[in-house]
Amino acid sequence: MEPGIEEQSRGGDKAQQGCERTSHHSDKMKNNLTTRLNRIEGQIRGIKGMVEKDVYCDDILNQIAAVQSALNSVGRLLLEGHMKSCVIERIQEGDHDVIDELLKTMNKLMK
Repeated sequence: MEPGIEEQSRGGDKAQQGCERTSHHSDKMKNNLTTRLNRIEGQIRGIKGMVEKDVYCDDILNQIAAVQSALNSVGRLLLEGHMKSCVIERIQEGDHDVIDELLKTMNKLMK
């Protein structure tokens, strides 16, 4: 999906502000996140196959729990990087709205 399109479809602030924000992850972090997400993608395909093969429900539920845990781990890594870079940077620039944005994001992650 094109940068900014997702925000526009959700009625996000990017489209309203007329600016495009990007993150600045190191290549090492990008590779780490990509590897984790590829693994999660494979787990999802595996769960789909389990459903198609009528595997015992408890086994499928355990795999779903593993995927949720893996996604939470990716989220924690991204959140940590976001707080240590983007949030600090925006506060130093005098943009204190980033705190409300961060709180909204954290509430979504904790649901």
